[in-house]
Amino acid sequence: MRNGGEIMQSNRVFLVAMAVFVLFTSTVWAQELTKVRIGWQVPWATQGQIVQILKHSGILEKNGIQAEFIGRTYGPMLNELAIAGEVDVILTADQPAAALFSKKKGWIGIGRLMYNRTSTYVPPESAIRSLSDLKGKTIGIPIGAAAERVTYEALERVGIDPKKDVKVINLGIMEQGPIVMGTKDKTNWTSVDALSGFDPTPAIFEATGLIRVLDVGKVCSLVLMNQKLLERDSEIATKLMQSIKDAYDFYRQNVFQANEWFMAEAQLKTANQEACNIAASIEPNVSAYSRDEIKVTFSEDDFTLMQKGADFLAQKLNEHVDMRQYVTNEFVSKIN
Repeated sequence: MRNGGEIMQSNRVFLVAMAVFVLFTSTVWAQELTKVRIGWQVPWATQGQIVQILKHSGILEKNGIQAEFIGRTYGPMLNELAIAGEVDVILTADQPAAALFSKKKGWIGIGRLMYNRTSTYVPPESAIRSLSDLKGKTIGIPIGAAAERVTYEALERVGIDPKKDVKVINLGIMEQGPIVMGTKDKTNWTSVDALSGFDPTPAIFEATGLIRVLDVGKVCSLVLMNQKLLERDSEIATKLMQSIKDAYDFYRQNVFQANEWFMAEAQLKTANQEACNIAASIEPNVSAYSRDEIKVTFSEDDFTLMQKGADFLAQKLNEHVDMRQYVTNEFVSKIN
């Protein structure tokens, strides 16, 4: 029979061995994770909910990724980080993606991020009842954003020449709040007859009854990755898009929680659950009945939408960007 000293010594050896084992296995596990710097847009729904889920759920780690999230306000800010080599991935819309591709810095589109809305809207009791009524009116639009392109297309569909038949003034999305919320008149805004913008701002206005929407357009947004990251880990694009799909599966089953996380970090004090859900209403993955319905691939319609964004910027970029040369379903096709 062993004495107490021998038992204590044995226990110490066992504990040391276990500590070494845990340290070793955790180190190996950590080494297996690929470090990825992800640039994202803090106030942008529905992308914001996806990021919050990735931050809170452990999905990325399960798929072999250790992420650092670098938040900015708008797509062009992310492009600056991308060109400077300060991020490996950015979550962005079609026009900023085309602008980045034109720089030929090794960026590619590896999967569909989401659909997001652009809207044209008027005061709740405005005499303007349809897009056709905008002829001869003044529209405030964030010039250069996808909302400009989509609004012009909508006007042209009803026979209005946006360059001749309406007066367009440049009103950034942050400048619209004081116009919409700063007046109690439900029939008119003092400086413009209508506004155009992108969510979540119009969704917040809509949820609080401050606007009436005349038209909703769709933008296809992307996950972009620099090829240098693929050189480090050839499977990283598939791992990341698998994580995006997993995040959507969580989102569709935990909408309230995802919205709460998003609103807290974005500090959208005027937002609520309804506003978040209005913004997400255009994205079919959020309302999917099962995991099998979740899609992060690009359809032919998506390529058409993205090309419209690139064509819209062609004169400004002084280059025609063929989105099919930079955007692929190759990596998404391998996910479960």
